[in-house]
Amino acid sequence: MQSISQRVQNLAQSQTLAMSQKSNELKAQGIDVINLSVGEPDFPTPAHIKAAAEKAIEDNFSFYSPVPGYMSLRKAIAAKLTRENGLSFAPEQIVVGNGAKQALCNVILATVNPGDEVIIPTPAWVSYVEMVKLAEGKNVLVPAGIEQDFKITAAQLKEAITPRTRALLLCSPSNPTGSVYTKAELQSLVDVLAQYPDILVIADEIYEHINYTGGEFTSMASFPELEGRVVVINGVSKAYAMTGWRIGYCAAPVEIAKAVTKLQGQYTSGASSIAQKAAEAAYDGPQECVEEMRKAFMRRRDLVVRLAREIPGFKVAEPKGAFYLFPEVSGLLGKTFRGRTINTSGDLAMYLLEEAHVATVDGAAFCAPGYIRFSYATSDENLVEAMRRIREALS
Repeated sequence: MQSISQRVQNLAQSQTLAMSQKSNELKAQGIDVINLSVGEPDFPTPAHIKAAAEKAIEDNFSFYSPVPGYMSLRKAIAAKLTRENGLSFAPEQIVVGNGAKQALCNVILATVNPGDEVIIPTPAWVSYVEMVKLAEGKNVLVPAGIEQDFKITAAQLKEAITPRTRALLLCSPSNPTGSVYTKAELQSLVDVLAQYPDILVIADEIYEHINYTGGEFTSMASFPELEGRVVVINGVSKAYAMTGWRIGYCAAPVEIAKAVTKLQGQYTSGASSIAQKAAEAAYDGPQECVEEMRKAFMRRRDLVVRLAREIPGFKVAEPKGAFYLFPEVSGLLGKTFRGRTINTSGDLAMYLLEEAHVATVDGAAFCAPGYIRFSYATSDENLVEAMRRIREALS
């Protein structure tokens, strides 16, 4: 029997992907399951982006791409950051990876040493904690529940900082909660960080365009107090419905960009040549498609919030971005059905899958037991039916 490395044994399986797999297994048995577990737009990739990929194939973009990405794509990303965010990143500061997930993991592996502390506000996306573990860093989790709209305060941040703090990892708009930090809230965090010049800020901004606040999106990299200390993580998956194309990037201080390129050069090399040319068209082309999808997500948000608030036992905060609902469900725990007791939010998620045939994700996967996560990136009809089934199963 082959032994598995301690590094891999220490990692948890992605609960989002695990729940999706269970959902698919039930579907294969002929059961009609509504899958609200995976966070991916249900729209097809816009036509002009697909056309660019077809042209790239015709133009023989079939050879290895440069490790940090084609210069033309890095220039398009730099132009996007200037145009939309008022940020000044040179193409040399941008490294394209196989999705924002790899871009983020690259940055953590390139900057975190064993024993370094990374501050992560929770609830947090399932992979943050595991990536820090992979780098042998120490996770410092700072909880923010529904009563504070899932956003940490400046006082909480200050209290979490120690001499070992290497980075703050912040996601806004947030997965799994949909919360969005206002500019004033970010400024209060920046005022604390300004006192600690050695702390890096890793800003996961992948849901930037799926924003219902009516205001401008504020990037952590836009604050002059943090100049040269912010790494922006973003990509095309969510805004352009390109999850399967696997293109994300980091925009970072030059020395971090060089370290990330060195790392990526050893274990994946450059991202798909065809997908990169498609991403270039996404950034350089018309942006109406982004706004159309955002409006559809906002309509679904309004629908699912209304329906979820009618379900006894759900405590619901209205998300201001992304496409997730994160209801607090502790009022349902301890209840029994057919001799089966729902003790945890994980039990509840499994009960909803088996009894209501709706796939959700246990909040514990996001460091927030007592909650469950729904993705509402699906049709209005699916959402109405899913909420009906859940209400019935919980009655």
